[in-house]
Amino acid sequence: MKYPKLFAPGRIGSLTLPNRVVKAPTSTAMSNMDGTVSDRLIRHYREVARGGTGLIIAEYAFVDNIASKSAHCQLGICSDEHIPGLALLAATIKEQGARAGIQLEHCGRQKFLGTPPIKSASAVPWLALKARSGDKAIPEVLSIEEIEQIVEAFGDSVKRAVMADFDLVEIHGAHGYLITNFLSPHTNKRTDRYGGTLENRMRLLSEIIQNARGKVGREFPLTVRLSGSDYEPDGFGVDETIEVAKMCEKLGLDAIHVSGGDHHQMIHQVSPMSIPRMHNVWAAEAVRKAVGIPVIASGSITLPEFAEAILVEGKGDFISLGRPLWADPEWTNKARDGRQEDIRPCIRCNDGCLDRTFFHFQAVGCSVNPEIGREGDLQITPALQRKKVAVVGGGPAGMEAARVATLRGHSVTLFEKRSLGGVLFEGSVADFKSDLGFYSEYLATQMKKLGVEIVSKEAKADDIKTGQFDAVVVATGGKSAMPAIPGLNGPEVLDAINIFNGQAKAGKQVVVLGGGETAVEVALYLEQAGHHVTLLHRRELMARDCTITDKISYSEMLARSAVKVVTGLQVTEVKKGRVTATDKHGKTSYFEADSVITALGYVPVKDELADQLRAKSGMMVFEIGDRVRTGKVYDAVHAAYRAACQI
Repeated sequence: MKYPKLFAPGRIGSLTLPNRVVKAPTSTAMSNMDGTVSDRLIRHYREVARGGTGLIIAEYAFVDNIASKSAHCQLGICSDEHIPGLALLAATIKEQGARAGIQLEHCGRQKFLGTPPIKSASAVPWLALKARSGDKAIPEVLSIEEIEQIVEAFGDSVKRAVMADFDLVEIHGAHGYLITNFLSPHTNKRTDRYGGTLENRMRLLSEIIQNARGKVGREFPLTVRLSGSDYEPDGFGVDETIEVAKMCEKLGLDAIHVSGGDHHQMIHQVSPMSIPRMHNVWAAEAVRKAVGIPVIASGSITLPEFAEAILVEGKGDFISLGRPLWADPEWTNKARDGRQEDIRPCIRCNDGCLDRTFFHFQAVGCSVNPEIGREGDLQITPALQRKKVAVVGGGPAGMEAARVATLRGHSVTLFEKRSLGGVLFEGSVADFKSDLGFYSEYLATQMKKLGVEIVSKEAKADDIKTGQFDAVVVATGGKSAMPAIPGLNGPEVLDAINIFNGQAKAGKQVVVLGGGETAVEVALYLEQAGHHVTLLHRRELMARDCTITDKISYSEMLARSAVKVVTGLQVTEVKKGRVTATDKHGKTSYFEADSVITALGYVPVKDELADQLRAKSGMMVFEIGDRVRTGKVYDAVHAAYRAACQI
């Protein structure tokens, strides 16, 4: 076995797990509106549990009907009428060979719904919610009587989980929710027995633990999730987390699940690819050295080799996976079987699972896995008739189309004039974008293992026609936009794509034109390589089509860098190493440059290939990806999947 530590049995209290892989509790928004379990949620967790993970901690569930519910269609456990559905959920998970856990939560100030009442330790709002909802986001300060009711609600909810036959319950004390609102000085400004000293700030958690233990006994496995640090300047760090963990152990908890961040410091909670992998493992290691109960490490542990290393080096006893199990629910089975190259890796884009779904009050999805959330509805099925299919373009859209079409039984030939990967190659060159490289490698590996024929040339209409193909998927990608600015065709003007692929070399003094993600990325990439960089744009940076976590992370990276950012100027000319730009008042500014890098967006490629092929009677022609409309990995992969399922 390639990962012996990862697949050794382990114990959390009285519970034996078949391996060390734990599914982190991640809200899917697939429950019914009242928090009851839906058929959709059952289908989802049946597929996740089939993937071989030892412990499935299914979601965070709200503990009362007053102010604990955080998100739309969140799972509930505040009423005995939730128990029938929860029992079915637990049974479904256990029938697949996994152990079933559930996390209990009170949202505190982080009420994503934004509906009153919002309750917290103190009247310190979640800033993003305040920007959306105004003063309604300022929490009401919990009274002593209300705190006592919440303590009882947690204990009653633990009892309901036991009645529903869950194997384990986790208390959510991380990520800026209510318990963290009490633990952190950033959000706890109280002067009573629940504020001030650490002993007072952790009183709520200690009372919850004692109440729960009094209702379910000592033998039932009970754990807590803590943020190793909330990463707030005036918040709490790992030293205080260690003291909280010691208290939890003393009160009879069976494991500490260590994460990090809050919603304000979201990049430490759901870290994007620009944040180092295994981001919060350092905190798990620190906690593990201080307690005698198991520690569950979490935070961008995307691949099994990372997980095994954590266990071998003694930084954790179990490994928690959230987004990676959405990218590939079979992650654990594939790792156990030594098929790590077949694991579809999470690229930490936070696009499919957060920005375009959950943050828009939808159920979660995944950029690289269109089937998540559509279990039993969207799946790869054998084609009724085997066909000969051509795919033109070897980027993410083309390779995904080839993968799905082959799995459906078609014979697929893929045409690509470059090496496989498309813009994933350029997109993964910078260290802070390397997750895309793992995904590109995965797709290329699938092409080889599935026997897709690769033709290394640019496909012409005659190549497709003479090949007698029944269907063709055209996924030739987009090209860099080139607005009508005088001088952009000059010798000192270089395309950002060619900087990343090495076809162009920038001089020492660089001006980057553009304000989207690519412009920011090439500016940071060149600055890290020792160039003097000015980033010039007419509007705010990253104002469109940029995920929240990328915008936060890149803004912080720019602030730490030596990149000079100039906004509010429109470039009017590039000539002989000088960029001329004007502001809205007509004032002119000049910027000297050895090289000018254009990163002004992408536009679809317009050619006649698809039209020429449609003229051939009987041939199915699909156009997908950036060729149709420039987008992200999500757009490319989902369009490819749909097209291949229609052939």
